[in-house]
Amino acid sequence: MKKISRRNFLLASGAVTIGAALAACGGSSASTSTASSAAASSAASEAPAAQGKVLNIWCWNDEFQSRFNAYYPEVSEVAEDKSTTTLKDGTVVKWTINPNENNNYQNKLDEALLSQDSAADDDKIDIFLIEADYALKYVDSDYALDVKADIGLTDDDLSGQYQYTKDIVTVDGSQRGTTWQATPGLFAYRRSIAKDVLGTDDPTEVQSYLSDWDKFNDVAAQAYAKGYKMLSGFDDSFRTFSNNISAPWVDGTTINVDPNMMKWVDQTKEYTDKGYNNKSSLWDSQWAADQGPTGKVFGFFYSTWGINFTLLGNSLETPVADGETPQVGNGIYGDYAVCEGPQPYYWGGTWICGAAGSDNIELIRDIMQKLTCDEAIMKQITLDTQDYTNNEKAMNEIANSDYSSDFLGGQNHIALFAEAAGKIDMSNAGPYDQGITESFQAAFKDYFTGNVDEDTAKANFQTAIQEKYPELTDVVWPA
Repeated sequence: MKKISRRNFLLASGAVTIGAALAACGGSSASTSTASSAAASSAASEAPAAQGKVLNIWCWNDEFQSRFNAYYPEVSEVAEDKSTTTLKDGTVVKWTINPNENNNYQNKLDEALLSQDSAADDDKIDIFLIEADYALKYVDSDYALDVKADIGLTDDDLSGQYQYTKDIVTVDGSQRGTTWQATPGLFAYRRSIAKDVLGTDDPTEVQSYLSDWDKFNDVAAQAYAKGYKMLSGFDDSFRTFSNNISAPWVDGTTINVDPNMMKWVDQTKEYTDKGYNNKSSLWDSQWAADQGPTGKVFGFFYSTWGINFTLLGNSLETPVADGETPQVGNGIYGDYAVCEGPQPYYWGGTWICGAAGSDNIELIRDIMQKLTCDEAIMKQITLDTQDYTNNEKAMNEIANSDYSSDFLGGQNHIALFAEAAGKIDMSNAGPYDQGITESFQAAFKDYFTGNVDEDTAKANFQTAIQEKYPELTDVVWPA
């Protein structure tokens, strides 16, 4: 695979303009790309002679920060405002957290990486985090170091990890990131609603009613007859369809809309017209409320992080303080369960990348080894947080144990995640996925609500793509 050019690196997120790139680097786009690429490649191949005493980590929320502070063995002290973490050897970890809204995180990260060569050592980015939707934009460039050749992880270190978590950040045999989590998806449903609609809340029996889309749609009709919504809104099932496309979105300069995406369009339009959803969008107030005590939605498609963080939090009547354990009876805590649903899928995931130009290679290696490869640490994170971590042996041990989740009514959801994780296929992932899927969802929302017809929604999608990615010249729709 050919590395993304500096110009396309910026265009792949739609976040930083070419003008901003030139302002950051100086000179013409051609000369800047050549000089910067050479400098970044040199930085990636030459290990620094000495380690720095400041480690700069860039991320978009505090999830990795909390994992680092709680589970990295070298942590000595955390500042009261959490802006810094001091390690036992005196190294100061500085956290730069830029929220993800409106591509803000990528925008600022891109600008900083473009200035990496000229930044002072204590200001250079050492570690930056990326998400699955735009991972290839960074790993298929000169900004992320090879975790083996440049950083020093071994095949043995990485052997316990799920293969897909390595594949998504590997280009031309070079793995340029690693992660502590795997993110298979399941369908989380309300036990009380399932009993009312189906006569059972048992996960195995509920799965038998939801094992393909035709059955899923039948249950949606039954739920509606009982006064419930099957899903909250337009986007809930999107990942389940988009993760099961037959080919990448982009081939050369052409976007190919997979037939599976139009199945999502047809289903969502039907659900909206028939009242099977609440016309919400991911992360809006209606969507969050539908997951809580007053909600009347059958279930939600969620991956690992979503169940134990977002869904759990939204289920509570009374929020709990950090470190406090919620109890059954607080809202609908204990009324959810999970099953496989109609199709395997994944959602999200966060990868740790070492930045070219860092003067903390040995420390980056130790962090990656401890927080993504150490079996005991991975197992403890899952036991403590219910998150699903990236060590197949550790997860199988928990899956085959008497582990249970009070939030999920005593269910061992790790067993289902362990089965689903092996089915994840990242072969169709591409660097434009985030921008394309966001534009696709936005264009068809107007169709779902009746503001435009389907042909207009298609035309609006094509216009949005041409504005966002002018190098992509054609859109082909399924017959």
